[in-house]
Amino acid sequence: MATKPLSNIWIRQQQCPCGDWKCYLRSDGDDQSTSINSHLPKNEPTTSSSSLVEAVFTPYVGQIFKTDADAFQCYSNFARKNGFSIRKARSTESQNLGVYRRDFVCYRSGFNQPRKKANVEHPRDRKSVRCGCDAKLYLTKEIVDGVVQWYISQFSNIHNHELLEDDQVRLLPAYRKIHEADQERIVLLSKAGFPVNRIVKVLELEKGVQPGQLPFIEKDVRNFVRTCKKTVQETDVLLTEKKENDRLELLEACKGMAERDSDFAYDYSTGVNEKIENVAWAYGESVRAYALYGDVVYLDTTYRSITYGLLLGVMFGMDNHGKAVLFGCFLLQDESCNSFAWALHTFVRFMRSRQPQTILTDVDSGIMDAIAMELPDAKHVICRWHVVSKLSSWFCLLLGQQYGDFKAEFDIICHLESGEEFEHQWNLLIGRFGLVSDKHAALLYSYKGSWSMSYVRGCFLARMLTPEFSQSVDLFLKRILNGQSLQVFFEQVNAAANYANEAKTRIYYSPIKTGTPIEEHARSILTPYAFNIFQQEIVLSMQYGAQELPDGSYLVQHFKKLDGEYFIIWIPEEEQVHCSCKEFEHSGILCRHSMRLLQLKNCFQLPEKYLPVRWRSSVGEDPNAESNSDECVQSFHILAASLLTESVISKDRFSYVRKELSTILEHVRSMPTGEELLLNVADNNGVES
Repeated sequence: MATKPLSNIWIRQQQCPCGDWKCYLRSDGDDQSTSINSHLPKNEPTTSSSSLVEAVFTPYVGQIFKTDADAFQCYSNFARKNGFSIRKARSTESQNLGVYRRDFVCYRSGFNQPRKKANVEHPRDRKSVRCGCDAKLYLTKEIVDGVVQWYISQFSNIHNHELLEDDQVRLLPAYRKIHEADQERIVLLSKAGFPVNRIVKVLELEKGVQPGQLPFIEKDVRNFVRTCKKTVQETDVLLTEKKENDRLELLEACKGMAERDSDFAYDYSTGVNEKIENVAWAYGESVRAYALYGDVVYLDTTYRSITYGLLLGVMFGMDNHGKAVLFGCFLLQDESCNSFAWALHTFVRFMRSRQPQTILTDVDSGIMDAIAMELPDAKHVICRWHVVSKLSSWFCLLLGQQYGDFKAEFDIICHLESGEEFEHQWNLLIGRFGLVSDKHAALLYSYKGSWSMSYVRGCFLARMLTPEFSQSVDLFLKRILNGQSLQVFFEQVNAAANYANEAKTRIYYSPIKTGTPIEEHARSILTPYAFNIFQQEIVLSMQYGAQELPDGSYLVQHFKKLDGEYFIIWIPEEEQVHCSCKEFEHSGILCRHSMRLLQLKNCFQLPEKYLPVRWRSSVGEDPNAESNSDECVQSFHILAASLLTESVISKDRFSYVRKELSTILEHVRSMPTGEELLLNVADNNGVES
């Protein structure tokens, strides 16, 4: 019997790096919830009384329905809105009409009949909710002109018990339902080893609801898991075989790619019974890109597949246009130090044994130990956005209304310049908010050397801590995490990498703002991305004053003292400038303070050493691309100038041109950007697969 393709579900990592399995994470602003798989069945919306049809009318005697099911649904909606639930009581039938009467009653109608107690030592004494309530709706069938219809023959809305509020009525058994999509998720999470309470928390995160607001409770999940356990055990053998076959198909896909691309590299490791555990691969284009931009690597381990029980690791770099570029992928059986060490060792081998200068990761002790083993010369930096995303999970409930103040002060501490100042402010922070003995505060402090700017400011990061780079990575992940099998996932990664490479062919234009020779020189060498950052520093440098100190260094400060004081050492013989802000060491872009000094020293061109190769427009690109871009811009300027000259001849011409240009501008703004277009194309490719 053929098995249907597995629905590959990717979820965000929720295990806290503190190591406590009871501690789970929810990222700040995680509007996409924990699941990114766009091809899963959409979850039914959480049922609540506010989501019911607003016009819920009171039933009345004589009201007609096409079917008895319609009548039951109408009465159920009425009951839900009014604080009770209903159940089906007796039905009456005849030989000619079949069932011709239906009785619907309040859930507390009648009295519980005493049952014969089971012969057990401690029988459960369950209290009954029935109290003889007389609220009811009786339905009768009739045939009018050959058409069957049902009408209300009796109706009473008199209750002898208290009706429930909206937040209570949803917990009645009649309204607690686990929909099919949630059932599938619960089974997968249960098989992945999640306890019931964690499963409930995962579903709350996925649906974006507050704790306790699901359309079912933990008891329902527990009962469902217990009911499914036997079925799951019976199908586990088939599913395990299917998953192993999918891994073999992934290796076959890698083998086929290697035959088509001689630079493509892949490897895998096996465990017990020679079963595949870890798989890693890198495309030929990725290997070539690493040779240009492999000085800084970002390792993303945000997602794992609960279908296959595999952790996804993606290696990214940043190209000279500020976009994320794929270096390699791996799927790991677990998150142990040995697995990460295997992945890093394999990755370096793929990249011709060249190690990165800096590697950025999430907070993870296993990754940290693996980096120390396999990349001993690389500087390990923890991405600040990963740290910030965990703050609400760690401190929001603990601090309550003080959390906002804590987060604001924490952000300030992140950007302090000196280690001494960091230590002082950190002690004040944890003392003020009572976090001296908090395990998560202690965890953050133990990793301070990897995330605080006080300690990583001098590390070269190629601007990979910026929100723009994080968004570029997220966009890439959205393109690939929507496949079914592992083979389809592999094809998605390949397609996304190809589309990202094609996106580089676009027109760039960077206008001159200051007219200074040093700006003109930088524009002729740097990419538009790097030049725009550099240009902003030039513009801002004009707001700073420089004062020479007795020791030959310079003090640079904003004219309104909006910024701190920065000290610069100038070595004219070697054309070297060293600023205490360390921006050039950090990003490879010269800072505004250094630019101010260079202008005072009558430098009309940037020294060669301050034009890093990785930010130059000639790196890894078509040498004709820049000239083609300039030609396009020049042609556009000529056309715009001619249009302006012709339109100002008369008022009618001017009005017509302005109207048409406004329409064209509106149309252009509505067109998808390059990245949006790539995302749509990649998604379509995934659907077709």
